[in-house]
Amino acid sequence: MNMSISRRALAGLGLASVLPAGVSAQANWPDRQVRLIVPFGAGGAVDTLSRLVANNFAAQANGQTMVVENRSGAGGAIAGAFVAQSRPDGYTLMMADLGANCIAKELQPALNYDPMRAFTPVSHLVNLPIVVIVPANLPVQSLADLLARARARADGIQYASPGVGHVSHLAAELLGRRAGVKLTAVHYRSGADVMRSLIQGETEFSFPSVSTALPFIREGRVRALAIGTPAPVAALPGVPAVAASFPGFEAMTWHGIVGPAGMPDDVVAAANRAFRAVITSTEVKETVQRVQAAEVIASSPAEFAALITRDHAKWTPVIREGNIRAE
Repeated sequence: MNMSISRRALAGLGLASVLPAGVSAQANWPDRQVRLIVPFGAGGAVDTLSRLVANNFAAQANGQTMVVENRSGAGGAIAGAFVAQSRPDGYTLMMADLGANCIAKELQPALNYDPMRAFTPVSHLVNLPIVVIVPANLPVQSLADLLARARARADGIQYASPGVGHVSHLAAELLGRRAGVKLTAVHYRSGADVMRSLIQGETEFSFPSVSTALPFIREGRVRALAIGTPAPVAALPGVPAVAASFPGFEAMTWHGIVGPAGMPDDVVAAANRAFRAVITSTEVKETVQRVQAAEVIASSPAEFAALITRDHAKWTPVIREGNIRAE
């Protein structure tokens, strides 16, 4: 990717690195502790990834440490607003995701920041595949069976979601539209609650991350029908992609690093080098692949900006046409 494309990609998000008054370039970044803001509570998948990155940061960042700070609430928007209003010097960064850093304004029109302009992309770190699952005792063996079950009922079927606007929610909505069936969301507070609802028969399917579902799949309590990514998932051999039935379908959870808009170019470059080195280090890469069934990406800033732009364009029509609101 040449430099002109890189700058256009960043500018398309309103995130070109313009040096604001009072912020000096720092080629030796970092020279003190860095704060990583996590938009969800402690103990979840995002927090686990963030702490793994933080624990391995110093070795790639001049020996400087990273502290993880959880600021949960409003689907990640509390953390997003905090980082958006922080000084763009590279010392307050965020573990980004689809909600807070891409589509939050579509879900919450009154939001006090615009994710498409408020952040500087640093690096796309990982993709977490998602998977269609059903209770083990539900008499369906394939995605086609599940959709046939929905078509046979005037009210369709209900699915479990970990929250309004979560990628699991949006992916199920997109699947329903592509299949021409009625799928009704029942929203829960967490992935753990989603799994409980399926096992207890409150809902008929869900579209969680593979890392959330895998222990229950292995225990035989739920059945995997299809994955959201076109590529196979090593942890689920033989499970087909949704795209095999609906060409072009793709849905996944992604995480990366962003900072406030206006970070200096040399700080962005230094941060990108550090985070790419962390996520591709042997310990970290093997851990995220084994524990979270994640795909390590380690992108450039421009590539991350392009992903955010594409996902905004993909999910905005789903949100608007479905009148989906997180308020």
